[in-house]
Amino acid sequence: MSRFDSVRRWYQTYEKFPKTTGIISAIALGLLGGLAFFFRLGSIGLIDETEPMFADAARRMLLTGDWITPYYNGETRFDKPPLVYWLMAIAYKIVGVNAWGARLPSAFAALGLMILLFILLRKFGFGTIAAAADPTSPKSQRQLWLAAWIGSSLVALNLQTIVWARQGVADMLLNGCFSGGLICFFYGYGSGGKAINRWLPNSWYIAAYVLLACAVLAKGPVGIVVPGMVILVFLLYLGKFREVFTEAKPLMGTIIFLAIAAPWFVLVTLRNGQAYIDSFFGYHNVERFTGVVNGHNAPWYFYFLVVLIGFLPWSVYLPGAIARLQLHRPSLWRQAPREAHLALFAGVWFWVVFIFFTIAVTKLPSYTIPLLPAAAILVALFSSYGIETPQRLSKGFLGSAIANVVFGLILSGFMLYSPRVIGDDPAAPDLAATFAQSNLAWWGFGIWLVGSLMLIAMVQRRSPLGIYLSNSVIMVALIALVLLPVGALIDQERQSGLREIAHLITTDQRPNEAIAMVGFEKPSLVFYSGQDIHFINPDQEDGIAAINAIATEANPSFLLITGADTLGELPLADKTVETLLERKPYQLLRVERQ
Repeated sequence: MSRFDSVRRWYQTYEKFPKTTGIISAIALGLLGGLAFFFRLGSIGLIDETEPMFADAARRMLLTGDWITPYYNGETRFDKPPLVYWLMAIAYKIVGVNAWGARLPSAFAALGLMILLFILLRKFGFGTIAAAADPTSPKSQRQLWLAAWIGSSLVALNLQTIVWARQGVADMLLNGCFSGGLICFFYGYGSGGKAINRWLPNSWYIAAYVLLACAVLAKGPVGIVVPGMVILVFLLYLGKFREVFTEAKPLMGTIIFLAIAAPWFVLVTLRNGQAYIDSFFGYHNVERFTGVVNGHNAPWYFYFLVVLIGFLPWSVYLPGAIARLQLHRPSLWRQAPREAHLALFAGVWFWVVFIFFTIAVTKLPSYTIPLLPAAAILVALFSSYGIETPQRLSKGFLGSAIANVVFGLILSGFMLYSPRVIGDDPAAPDLAATFAQSNLAWWGFGIWLVGSLMLIAMVQRRSPLGIYLSNSVIMVALIALVLLPVGALIDQERQSGLREIAHLITTDQRPNEAIAMVGFEKPSLVFYSGQDIHFINPDQEDGIAAINAIATEANPSFLLITGADTLGELPLADKTVETLLERKPYQLLRVERQ
């Protein structure tokens, strides 16, 4: 018997060998998560502007031993709670103060989410309500394995997760805790919700309380408000609010939640008072929901585009996956057993997150990350049912597959055009030209074109498994051959010069010599130089005065980073200027009073 025959025989009967199938699944999850989240994670430097702010705040916590008040560039940084800084600082202790350490919390959060989603779908990933009535049948077991494989892989194989899991910011950590809390809640709910004793709820409910408390420590009130809304809408829809409220032991849950989430908020408020309350709760939470912060406004349909593009190629299956829920028929779901409710829960989860952030006035692509696990569940259930019942393949699935092909062909053409749509970035003036010369656009074109041809063949054969595998191959190829090289190219064009400047600062800076950057604000300089930097906007009224005030009699020289276009506009005629380093578009200068 050939090796191929052995594999085929195993695939035809894998539900009969759960231990072997589990080991293979664990290895596959590890390899996929390793490629998507950890492979070459620290090979490129921190990317301006947000990532180095987080990384530097964590560095300062480690340096000063102040684990309560975050600081960046000599000032308090109240944008986010401390969990991401704490985890980064722990990573720094293990692997050093570098980009790898700054990104490890995000990568592990994404990997943990993959694992939790696999566990959830392996237990409750029934394609239909009827399948839940006989969970031990071979057919149901096959579908549970398929749903677990597909759903967990979808978490890794989409653009949004890959991007945010490889950045040292709070968004993926929030997603891991937020989504992990919802997964644990449903596992406890679907398992019957039996309490440990009269005081303690089901252990999965306890895990949900812990993870949602961590979500609050990751990004604030959104970590409990939005998941709480998901659970509330889900239970009200089913008419099970009182039943689950009782079994979840909310008093003990509140104690667990507050014991984890509250102490830091109390301590930071006692230390910083109204300044913290106004900045964190007022500006970074209330104002982000009710008004536009930092110019991040967008039209009402913004998140339709974000989900469509960010979750490609799987997003084209979402309309069909949502339509089959039949949300207009609550009686259908109320008559079903709890273990059959996962699809409904995922649908509620998706729409609550989507609608909440659509209503919010400030809009950013990262805000929709917490709905991606719900989207993965919906598509996994849709696809696994199609794979196990190809003879009853729905028009909705076929229509989605055709749309998949169309988008693939469109994207293959777009890849050739992509160098022309790269916007003008003063920090990387040659980026578009370098990208065009790199042949990465041609690689993207080839991957999408070949992938689309594979999809056409699978659609003609009406093979949902072939469609899923084709899309997976496309995404793995894009990660390895396009996305990771693009990241390296951006680092080369946009960040490497700044790191060289920062390195020279650390070796050539005179004692007590101040550093200023004019016309740009690049936090990576703060992180890599380990110094506070004066960021000055020359167009502001006090900008020129700020430049003149840097040099003093006690410290007559300072280091200046600026661009060639800006240099001629600065009041330096009465000063001696020495060029230390030029890295397009920046110049590092030493300016001395005469």
